[in-house]
Amino acid sequence: MKIEIITPDKSIYSGEIRSVRVPGRKGSFQVLKDHAPIISTLDAGPVVIADEQGAEVRFDITGGVIEVKKNMIILLADSVTRS
Repeated sequence: MKIEIITPDKSIYSGEIRSVRVPGRKGSFQVLKDHAPIISTLDAGPVVIADEQGAEVRFDITGGVIEVKKNMIILLADSVTRS
């Protein structure tokens, strides 16, 4: 599946991944291949991506929105720092 992490200023990360864990408003959750379509608001916290090789890529966000549809994930974040 593919993910794009975007802020109002620029694109932060784009690529094929195995999974992503995000800080949802009602608790963190993980998105895997063939996840049901969802739109959710996000709190401040860590975003942990497992890339296609299984390596972890970590970011910290200050909040935002995530959309998952047909193995495409778009994460719109207020601000992002790589951790």
